[in-house]
Amino acid sequence: MSILANLKESLRLLFGGTLSLPKKQDYAPEAAELHAFKRTSEEKQKRIAAIQHELDEGLHGGNKWRFRRWASILLWNSLFVLSFQFDIQLVEGALTASRFVGFHMADLNSSLQVMLAFKEVLINLAIGSITVLILWWLLGGRTFCSWVCPYHLIAEWAEWLHLKLADRKIISDHPLDRRLRGVLYVIFALMAIISGYTVFETISPVGIVSRALTYGPSLALVWVGFLLLIEVFYSRRFWCRYVCPIGLTYGLVGTTSPTQVRYNLNNCLHEGECRKVCMVPHVLDITKLGYAKNVMMDVGADCTRCGMCIDVCPTEALTFRIKGLDRLL
Repeated sequence: MSILANLKESLRLLFGGTLSLPKKQDYAPEAAELHAFKRTSEEKQKRIAAIQHELDEGLHGGNKWRFRRWASILLWNSLFVLSFQFDIQLVEGALTASRFVGFHMADLNSSLQVMLAFKEVLINLAIGSITVLILWWLLGGRTFCSWVCPYHLIAEWAEWLHLKLADRKIISDHPLDRRLRGVLYVIFALMAIISGYTVFETISPVGIVSRALTYGPSLALVWVGFLLLIEVFYSRRFWCRYVCPIGLTYGLVGTTSPTQVRYNLNNCLHEGECRKVCMVPHVLDITKLGYAKNVMMDVGADCTRCGMCIDVCPTEALTFRIKGLDRLL
């Protein structure tokens, strides 16, 4: 499968597409041979036994990457709080727009909204945006979402509660069409152009929570609470999966990033534990038997790089890697 074809597939998933079973001619010869081998009766029995062993031994666990992410979110957001409270002036502002030791940093989606509303390119925003763009391109995917965004951390706890209630049959999940996010992306952009106002920024829980942490709570937190109620009782990861244009923006930026989650078809038992914990499980459809077109594949741009799939995979079928290096521990 060519690099261009991989890129096209990654973008299609990012904008709400689904992964279908490839046609025979789409497989690399090595991948086709490996899929056929894994479907043999003898190999199937071996995989079932290996999966049962993993379940019996409790090998589908670990929170190494989860705790690293939580520490990262707390660290970066604490910098804003401490800098403001103690007037250190190390980091000024909030996640939507800030200055780091006097150097401008600007969230890409916020910058786009402002420039569309004012209908001009603002130099400080452009400079800050370029810096942020390079940073998140290097890190790849939607890394901002799972490693910096304060709402993401709160939503992760809400997701935990949602899953507990769903397991007890108290509630049921209501998945929405993922293409909705792309539609809303265009709508928010048009609203900024037409109104001359950054409409999205007034309802973005990312900015609301970031400003509340730094400058103190406001009534806008009521809106954040409402979103969390939707995520707990109605639709799992409602905001991040179906609404937020910030994640879509960073997904686009990180599409060609050197930092990737690499999938190794040869090591995979196809038990699906990785998809159960994934915040965006459609990116891991390649782990289903018969879906990977190559033996080694990079997970798509909608991946948040949270690392939870890596934590639950004892066979190392999923690993972090930097292009040019073997892997990232």
